[in-house]
Amino acid sequence: MTRRLAQVAKKVGVSEATVSRVLNGKPGVSEATRQTVLTALDVLGYERPTQLRGKRARLVGLVLPELQNPIFPAFAEVLGSALAQQGLTPVLCTQTKGGVSEADYVGLLLQQQVSGVIFAGGLFAQADAVHEHYRLLAERRIPVVLMNAAIEELDFPRVACDDAVAMEQSWRHLASLGHERIGLVLGPADHIPSRRRLQAAARSAGGSLADELVERTMFSLQGGQAAAARLLERGVTGIVCASDPLALGAVRAARRRGLRVPEDVSVVGYDDSAFMTCTEPPLTTVRQPIEVMGRAAVELLVSQIQGSEVPHQELLFEPELVVRASTAQAATLAGRDAPARGGTGAL
Repeated sequence: MTRRLAQVAKKVGVSEATVSRVLNGKPGVSEATRQTVLTALDVLGYERPTQLRGKRARLVGLVLPELQNPIFPAFAEVLGSALAQQGLTPVLCTQTKGGVSEADYVGLLLQQQVSGVIFAGGLFAQADAVHEHYRLLAERRIPVVLMNAAIEELDFPRVACDDAVAMEQSWRHLASLGHERIGLVLGPADHIPSRRRLQAAARSAGGSLADELVERTMFSLQGGQAAAARLLERGVTGIVCASDPLALGAVRAARRRGLRVPEDVSVVGYDDSAFMTCTEPPLTTVRQPIEVMGRAAVELLVSQIQGSEVPHQELLFEPELVVRASTAQAATLAGRDAPARGGTGAL
């Protein structure tokens, strides 16, 4: 008990006596301090005294697949701010290689009796992944919102950027610049957003797309570099990527082959995450409306917490193509046969 008092007092910045008064329901403590102490108790993983369990602070799990891609910290900032404005405390859960799994995080959040969970990307978007922890949340009737395209079997409210429109915007942009061999760097075959983008690309290409123009990889700069290198060997002049890190990998692949971006190869990303104006060249990309998407997700979650019925169909938001300096008019065949060698510096 003494150790618990000391840890909570240190986290909140109050005396152990103040923590003791809160835990024993004694007067002499402001309501703000009382709520802060109770929240700290939840975050540290301690059980509340029986008489206080009905007053559990409203914690919301915010589960992210990673933090290396700048788009996810951006979503976390928007979601965290919107949750705080609703009197909810976000508990950030991020996965690392070899660390705590998404399913483990769900188990920990259930132990904390969270009021709800928002997944900003995750295994729900992969058809071949294990989804039992989502079904457990549904059985417990925990309010959940998914941000991104999900497999059809999961019946949760969903907020997503329109992947098909994003691909159509990217394809039309490259086609308008005269690119006829456009390659795609997408996520794994079971990744639902990537499936949607492939279908949209096929429509944009006139109904079908040759397999040699499609490469799948993990979402990383290194994965984008390897996938783009294979496409460049097949003579593509434009590359559409499923994320900004993949696009930066494509730029690196082009330079390693002695090709210039955008003079010899045009590259389009997706997300418009932080610092894409600072890359060399600044990246043409499709911007997700993260502010409105994040606030919509929080509104859906809060409505569920308050006991209201919310639509479980997907809410799609319109992306915006942001044209910068990584795309240009397609080079002539003669120009591509003898590319300039001045742009081989590492990205």
